[in-house]
Amino acid sequence: MSAVPPPNGLFGSSPHGAAQRAADILAVLLPWPGQQRSPASVSEPAAVIEVLRAHGEPEPIEISAAELGSLRQAALELREVFTAGDAAGAAAQINRLLDRHAQPPRLTTHDGASGWHLHVDGSDDAPWGQWFLTSSALALAVLLAERQAPPGGLCASPSCGRPFVNVGRGTGRRYCSVACGTRERVAAHRDTSRARGPDRS
Repeated sequence: MSAVPPPNGLFGSSPHGAAQRAADILAVLLPWPGQQRSPASVSEPAAVIEVLRAHGEPEPIEISAAELGSLRQAALELREVFTAGDAAGAAAQINRLLDRHAQPPRLTTHDGASGWHLHVDGSDDAPWGQWFLTSSALALAVLLAERQAPPGGLCASPSCGRPFVNVGRGTGRRYCSVACGTRERVAAHRDTSRARGPDRS
């Protein structure tokens, strides 16, 4: 019996993987303070393809200028989920996206090219933007339902702002990485020390 490749459509290996893919594509397509590459640069299509490849999208991966535009529009809509202040706000944004864009859920193997997995776009050949928007919204919905908390956010560091995905059931993160959190705590400590003035003891 031949092995069937693992699913690589909606969730990849997990809802968290699909949500992380969404955050990574948002980081490529939308501006944020710590971004090292300017949006709409020549390298942008290659950067999107690199993200898709890293998350298991099968080759060949080709994205036209029009498709890049639809992906950017999808990213703008998904960003509203990441900027929501609480679970209720994130849920409202996800429900809006699913209501506007999702089709009835269906299982597919892409003609045997992968294992069974769930899609809520229009077809197996749906445009990149529709696939990205609907698969990301559904993955973020699953994470919100599991955590009962916002599924993601934007890094609170003023010098960063990168989108990130929340994991676990504890208190939601404020920073995209340990490095950003540490940098901001050190800066806050310095500001506090400066405000107190020199120690005259």
